[in-house]
Amino acid sequence: MIELLAVAAILLLVFVLYWGPSTSRNREREAQKDCQTHLQKIYMAMEIYANDHAGSFPVLTGAVTSAEALDALVPRYTVDTAVFVCPGSKDTPPSAGESFRQHKISYAYYMGRRAADSQQVLMSDRQVDTRAKAAGDFVFSNTGKPPGNNHDKLGGNLLFCDGRTEATPPRLPFSLILTQGVVLLNPSAK
Repeated sequence: MIELLAVAAILLLVFVLYWGPSTSRNREREAQKDCQTHLQKIYMAMEIYANDHAGSFPVLTGAVTSAEALDALVPRYTVDTAVFVCPGSKDTPPSAGESFRQHKISYAYYMGRRAADSQQVLMSDRQVDTRAKAAGDFVFSNTGKPPGNNHDKLGGNLLFCDGRTEATPPRLPFSLILTQGVVLLNPSAK
């Protein structure tokens, strides 16, 4: 009987260590790194688009979601639509090469930015809202609940107009301003 209890205790310990919070957090961190790779792949398509359009990234008058504006990239600049869905989100990617105007993507887009705005944020994980953010404001969820929760409570990723990506905590260490002609479009909530 004592041996059976000892075996059960060891199995319980192994189960807790494997499925415990640290493993979950490691999976979230890995998803956040994969998300950065997705954003860099999107940037390659955006850069080619900008080269074809005098340095401008996609703009769609009247767009209310990031999917509407970024749909201009598919299929001419990329057919890999899976990269528009963050590995940390629960979103389902559209089929390869399929327009995602009517689908849900995971990323917010600063429509109106140009390739020359190298130090400005071009895209990010889904944000808590579409307003400009001051340093210290929440840009991503700090509770792990929507909105802005692609990476639970870990924060999110930013893609800059020069192609670099940065992970950031839920509260921004710097401001994200909306200059004239720039609109932040979040993905649809559906």
